[in-house]
Amino acid sequence: MTRHGKNCTAGAVYTYHEKKKDTAASGYGTQSVRLGKDAIKDFDCCCLSLQPCRDPVLTEDGYLYEKEAILQYILHQKTDIAKKMKAYEKQKRALKSEGQLESKFEERERAEKFKQRENNIVSKPINPFTSDKSKDEGSQKGSSSSSSSDTGVSSSSSALPSFWIPSLTPEAKPTLLKKPSKTVLCPMSGRPLKMSDLISVRFTPLDPSLDRVALLTRQDRYVCAVTKDTLGNSVPCAVLRPSGVVVTMECVEKLIQKDMIDPVTEDKLKEKDIIPLQRGGTGFAGSGVALKAKEARPVMQA
Repeated sequence: MTRHGKNCTAGAVYTYHEKKKDTAASGYGTQSVRLGKDAIKDFDCCCLSLQPCRDPVLTEDGYLYEKEAILQYILHQKTDIAKKMKAYEKQKRALKSEGQLESKFEERERAEKFKQRENNIVSKPINPFTSDKSKDEGSQKGSSSSSSSDTGVSSSSSALPSFWIPSLTPEAKPTLLKKPSKTVLCPMSGRPLKMSDLISVRFTPLDPSLDRVALLTRQDRYVCAVTKDTLGNSVPCAVLRPSGVVVTMECVEKLIQKDMIDPVTEDKLKEKDIIPLQRGGTGFAGSGVALKAKEARPVMQA
């Protein structure tokens, strides 16, 4: 078998790399890309701004946010919901007025039909001296006039106007708005989010003497509040709700779950007070985090 380079197109074999290159250039077919470490956020970064948090807060699902960013998000969502609700109420009033107009039009039509029926009921005196011939002639005239009217209708129906005339084209009706939900949803988990449910998080710095700028330049910034182990994306962490401190899951399993007492505030803990922190993962396949991004594109089928 011949040896092929990645950009060699003179060989007789259609290589895998050539197939991937042609698929990317064609614009068809689903593409999947494996994410590297540079595409993954750190464990102490905000899920919205993707920057290290100054005042971190945590949701009940374990997603970390900058307090300013998540409050701006909640405020923006509430204003957006208010705009949608206003548009929905306006549409509701318009539909109600249209329904009232239609009901008035139907009542008017019913009244006109009733008048026509009442006018047709008026009786005329019958002349007993008229002959049967005149009646037959009248019936013949009536039948001829009805046949002529039928032919006129058929001729008019056969000569339909052109369908491309703007007055005969179907009108595009506006799409009906659905009633918006008043609940603000978490941008990561999609579950309901309230400001009162946010938990303040306190990271324990590796070196308390360093200021924030010097701390952010270091790769290892924070440690466990109990065991002083270095925290990172490869270390599973948890946040204790009463104190807000960050500890490793190893510390939770070996120390905290025995007594179920917060080591900082000494408050009694419940299972829901230990919230696992959602990490960004590492560049390795064994990190337990999905590291593949997919883009669905049109597929050509023979």
